[in-house]
Amino acid sequence: MNSTNRTVVVTGIGATTPLGGDSASTWEGLMAGRSGVKPLEGERFAELPVRIAALAAVDPGDVLPRPLARKLDRSAQFALIAAREAWADAGFTAKAGEDEAIAPERLGSVIASGIGGVITLLDQYDVLKEKGVRRVSPHTVPMLMPNGPAANVGLEVNAQAGVHTPVSACASGAEAIGYAVEMIRSGRADVVVAGGTEAAIHPLPIAAFANMMAMSKNNDEPEKASRPYDTGRDGFVLGEGAGVVILESAEHAAKRGAKVYCEVLGQGLSADAHHIAQPEPTGRGIAAAMQNLLDSSDLKPSEVVHLNAHATSTPQGDIAEIKALRKVLGDDLDHVAISATKSMTGHLLGGAGGIETVATVLALHHRIAPPTINVDDLDEAIEADVVRGEPRALPEGPIAAINNSFGFGGHNVVLAFRSM
Repeated sequence: MNSTNRTVVVTGIGATTPLGGDSASTWEGLMAGRSGVKPLEGERFAELPVRIAALAAVDPGDVLPRPLARKLDRSAQFALIAAREAWADAGFTAKAGEDEAIAPERLGSVIASGIGGVITLLDQYDVLKEKGVRRVSPHTVPMLMPNGPAANVGLEVNAQAGVHTPVSACASGAEAIGYAVEMIRSGRADVVVAGGTEAAIHPLPIAAFANMMAMSKNNDEPEKASRPYDTGRDGFVLGEGAGVVILESAEHAAKRGAKVYCEVLGQGLSADAHHIAQPEPTGRGIAAAMQNLLDSSDLKPSEVVHLNAHATSTPQGDIAEIKALRKVLGDDLDHVAISATKSMTGHLLGGAGGIETVATVLALHHRIAPPTINVDDLDEAIEADVVRGEPRALPEGPIAAINNSFGFGGHNVVLAFRSM
């Protein structure tokens, strides 16, 4: 256990995703088993081998004031919207200092992105080529910086304990939340706004992923394209949006009378050291991260009743994750209800750990696991209890849940939560 022994809890959640413009509508979409994947319209996508994606259900330009939106990359727009919801949900009424419940120097912001302001970078390069140097926006550099979302959220809430941006590909959002936990446990902060965001639905990233053979090319049936664990899975579907949680020391939350969703037990970390893009096929690195989590917390495998899997819908990755779960949890895996919510939201890359943490927190809070859709023919190599078709009620009493996130480069992050 950490020497400071500070209990960390979740007191607020926020999201904007392909299923809804806030956490409530996103959760409703997950419970309904609704796909957020749609055809990509417009000439610039017409010649791509992949012409589907999970676009945000609510465009951020329809939410933020235009003068503000034009200074933010789309990834930062999503992060700010989700953070504002989470901040209000946690019961804060103004930025730190103005709301006397939290001092600025005791507040942090850790918002991750796997790619950063890629749309700004590519669009402004087009402006440079087509319209000339003088037409390039002076806001370009702050907009394209990977730390832009974290910095803008930090400015929004007046976070002075530290503003950070872990970049670890598709594990970025989860690593941000784990980093925030350590900020609180170490005593550096009492409250941290943490999560992940991504906005990379642009022809270049899509073409690049498609040429890697990483994405589904089921353009004719977009809503069925993301199909984790199914024998017909052929790659992930790119999504966009953000998920943010407010983490707080239990003592600080109790002092201000905050509602609490659940406890954050901690994180497990490892690296595959195998390949820049391919998963390690035996699940060795994933298992090491899970074991690291168990060794550094008081979580017992018998407590775990739910898992929001990384499960991107790639043939190798889905199997490697299940192998790792079986290696570490053993027979206890048989009582774990596994949800693969990317079947509905698509894969938000660096934002995945954020929105999937929100989904995991809500699953514990409501004691119900979201379904995994599009599993028409379960791969026989998936020897686990996948929640399919309908949501699944979770047991009464003290229970725990895990959220897995893995990324190109071999990054593995495992987060654990316990009901209160």
